[in-house]
Amino acid sequence: MDAVEQLIEFVDASPSPFHACATAAGLLAGAGWAEVDERDPWPSEPGRYLVRRGGSLAAWSTVASTDPADAFRVVGAHTDSPNLRLKQRHDRRFANLSTVALEPYGGPLLTTWLDRDLTVAGRIGLRDGSERLVHVAEPILRVPNLAVHLDRDAQGSPDRQRHLDAIWAGHADDEPFLAWLGRREGFDAADVLGFELMTADTQPSAVVGDFLAAPRLDNQATCWAGVRAMVDAPQVEGVRPVLVLFDHEEVGSASERGAQSDLLATVIERTVLAAGGSRDDVHRAVAASVCASGDMAHATHPNHAERHEPLHRIAAGGGPVLKVNQNLRYATDTRGAVAFARACEAADVPLQRYVHRADLPCGSTIGPMSAARTGITTVDVGAPQLAMHSAREQMATADVEPYTRALTAFLSP
Repeated sequence: MDAVEQLIEFVDASPSPFHACATAAGLLAGAGWAEVDERDPWPSEPGRYLVRRGGSLAAWSTVASTDPADAFRVVGAHTDSPNLRLKQRHDRRFANLSTVALEPYGGPLLTTWLDRDLTVAGRIGLRDGSERLVHVAEPILRVPNLAVHLDRDAQGSPDRQRHLDAIWAGHADDEPFLAWLGRREGFDAADVLGFELMTADTQPSAVVGDFLAAPRLDNQATCWAGVRAMVDAPQVEGVRPVLVLFDHEEVGSASERGAQSDLLATVIERTVLAAGGSRDDVHRAVAASVCASGDMAHATHPNHAERHEPLHRIAAGGGPVLKVNQNLRYATDTRGAVAFARACEAADVPLQRYVHRADLPCGSTIGPMSAARTGITTVDVGAPQLAMHSAREQMATADVEPYTRALTAFLSP
């Protein structure tokens, strides 16, 4: 199976951040990573380990570490993508139709979610304290557009409060959605005490000519590439590779498992201390470490070239992208730029450099937040894509393998 096929398999198996972590954990476990519970003592023996915290995951290797103060090489990404999520009270009736009330998560291109065959995925928490991942395999929801005859003004994006309720499979009875879902997935709705459920497009990922069309490329393309990099990277003496996949990037990262949390800092600290290091060794290790914050980058749109910085055209299929912003929407500085540029040279892949138009607001990444939280030198990088935040995004198939090779080389300086 080639890299594009592997990425397709990853994305189609991961309709939510929780599923993305489960998919990543499965791939890592198959390559020798052992899962650790944060409540247990940290492993002190050299090895390959991972930990999950909700929709986030961290994996690390100490097999080539010789000193508690050895540097960490970190690849970071995020598991969440903009979508429509179920409200806590979501059952509605209109005439003979059952509808499910949804609200936007992050900044989705809302029009791309209309008239699409949607399913539901996520996790539920049960009365006995257990959690379950759920994913209905077929289309069950649809948010219909308003006919043009009733909207001659074509106002564009729908109202986020009033226009996003989904028609639910034409149901004409009063069965609550959670009760129906429980019958399908094998739980009693009366036992559900909490849930994080979201919609996902049911159309499978597909290769279209020289491009991959798929949901959630932002940022599951980096999640998959990071997993492959961890598995494929040669172990270098004195370097501890780390992969960290954060949830909640699309809504600011301010959670117990987002980039503003202690997840990465805790993994680093506990790993140093478990190796017999001191608090001073923790700070020495951090000072020697570098993180590549991987998130997808804007390829120059052929129909909207004027929206891009004219001196920084980014070609789909042109290789990995180094992202720089003078106002620190990206964390890249000189040291980080050198580290990633050298990785691209070692991997024999071209490097593109992205700068956002100065007169347009620039998006951000996990990079500035995790850098501020840990003190680790951070460089923001990505692979080029089009239609970012659409229900269905697009990237060149030619970028999948080089991006993975660059991250692999970064983990093995």
